[in-house]
Amino acid sequence: MVSVLLSLSLSCLGLWAAGLILILGFLKLIRLLLRRQMLARAMDSFPGSPTHWLFGHAQEIQQTGSLDKVVSWAHQFPYAHPLWLGQFLGFLNIYEPDYAKAVYSRGGKGLLVLQGPKWYQHHKLLTPGFHYDVLKPYVAVFADSMHTMLDKWEEKAREDKNFDIFSDVGHMALISLMKCTFGKGDSGLGHRDSSYYSAVSDLTLLMQQCIESLQYHNDFIYWLTPHGRCFLRACQMAHDHTDQVIRERKATLKDEKEQEKIQSRRHLDFLDILLGARDENGIKLSDADLRAEVDTFMFEGHVTTTSGICWFLYCMALYPKHQHRCCEEVCEILGDWDSLQWDDLGKMSYLTMCIKESFRLYPPVPQVYRQLSKPVNFVDGRSLPAGSLISLHIYALHRNSAVWPDPEVFDPLRFSPENVATRHPFAFMPFSAGPRNCIGQQFAMNEMKVVTALCLLRFEFALDPLRPPIKMPQLILCSKNGVHLWLKSLRPGSG
Repeated sequence: MVSVLLSLSLSCLGLWAAGLILILGFLKLIRLLLRRQMLARAMDSFPGSPTHWLFGHAQEIQQTGSLDKVVSWAHQFPYAHPLWLGQFLGFLNIYEPDYAKAVYSRGGKGLLVLQGPKWYQHHKLLTPGFHYDVLKPYVAVFADSMHTMLDKWEEKAREDKNFDIFSDVGHMALISLMKCTFGKGDSGLGHRDSSYYSAVSDLTLLMQQCIESLQYHNDFIYWLTPHGRCFLRACQMAHDHTDQVIRERKATLKDEKEQEKIQSRRHLDFLDILLGARDENGIKLSDADLRAEVDTFMFEGHVTTTSGICWFLYCMALYPKHQHRCCEEVCEILGDWDSLQWDDLGKMSYLTMCIKESFRLYPPVPQVYRQLSKPVNFVDGRSLPAGSLISLHIYALHRNSAVWPDPEVFDPLRFSPENVATRHPFAFMPFSAGPRNCIGQQFAMNEMKVVTALCLLRFEFALDPLRPPIKMPQLILCSKNGVHLWLKSLRPGSG
């Protein structure tokens, strides 16, 4: 009798649980449908490409060549068009300077960054850390980090084989950034640092998969999948590394002698600056805020710089005339020395124009997202309500033929002072723009100049015609098959 009653109780409990799950699922579906209706109504006045009944535009976006597909849509639909990833996640995809200005000249909710008062507080605290007086000593750090990679490339050049430069550049960029962020020495990456490097690389790929895969748009489902669990492990590994470095540095700062050593160093690293930052009330950043800022700086600084350097060197190989002119300029400034001084960077005018032109054609971050915190009115009279999602397609903006004549042509003179003066300020956005532009853009540009100048001083770069890179938009612009180049050493007696 007891077992029968127990069985009935369990059956009833199971029915109640099943009923509750069905009700919650139904409420979730209603919520999704209402949100979809809001997004669809908001974008009613914007014509666009037909959508798949289930996947929206996701299948087209995931295909090889999706970047150029969006460029073709930009020709078909001036200013903007709706972009649906599935039936429930819809963005207004914009690629026109006035539209970009309407959204990015004001506040908004970034999908991967801080927002509101907290963002403004952190931005204000961190801005002094990127003053040019602080950035000056980093030039030597960038140059020192290059030597190991360049020596490795000398060996590869002697083998007379082409190779994929992406991995080597990524490793060099991380070592350089870890020196600038954590004050790491010249011995390269230890085991713990290598694990951090792997975690950052994994997170780059996993975050893009999460955005593009419809089944991953629900957090509960995502955390149950192998990719979701891998994401959590990678996050934990990155956080543990940063937490340990912060703890060690705080312990060091309690020792007066160690504190004097840090203050007497040639430069303060990014963590020193963060630990010393205080607002007008004398309040420091919390440990959680410190970790968030360090992880953001490491993640964004490392992967974007890697992408920028690799695509620049690809452009140099693709356009030998511009490569030779950049090389001549660098040689004239540096002579036989393979080290740079701060003042040298300002003299590299043609190299700087070529870097910016490579950023235009191959922006390190091809697409960014924003959720509107307030309604926005566009120049053509159309508008979007608060809560709408915006996708700024930087790749398509930089190839907008209404802004850039012959957009597929590599022409560094687009960035001559006279041409820049007459161009819309939101036509070129490799570091975003407006009040939320990249705080570290001068840091990134300085590193780009140092790395590319030293590369061109040591090597001549040529394409592998059998393995052209296949553009692949992740959170950064990658190549599906790597960036394979031939290198010829320019050192006397080499090869």
